[in-house]
Amino acid sequence: MTAAQLAGELEVSVRTVLRDIETLSGAGVPVYAVRGPGGGFELLGDGPGRLRSLRSWAGDDVPRGRRRVELRISDEGRRIAGTFGWAPLATARGLRDPDDRWEHVVLRSSRLDALARQLLALGGEVEVIGPEALRDRVHRAALATAALHARQT
Repeated sequence: MTAAQLAGELEVSVRTVLRDIETLSGAGVPVYAVRGPGGGFELLGDGPGRLRSLRSWAGDDVPRGRRRVELRISDEGRRIAGTFGWAPLATARGLRDPDDRWEHVVLRSSRLDALARQLLALGGEVEVIGPEALRDRVHRAALATAALHARQT
């Protein structure tokens, strides 16, 4: 695939793709580049299975890098995030329906567990649209918090 094709598929910039390819190559991952018309990047080895082995080698969040996260956040949610110093949540800009108090934002995060705790702290001022793994983490954290408080009453 070309850098532009990879960027489109991964929803990142071409510059990010080139930087990541350089990092992978430096880490010993067999990435092969062909320059010129019809060129692009290719992982050498045993085909698609190679990507699975790379994922297991690097851990859960690392191979995907910064994952795409979709949220709906209210103005109050932004204010709370700003108070806590969570700049990505406080400053991310997205699409807003003029008749709606919610803004649809897309951001990137490499640490879904930490982001799940931040989103839980925002309570009803944020809604996770995706990925499902993040929505599940927020849900589990909310259940654990509710169980903790139920034991103390």
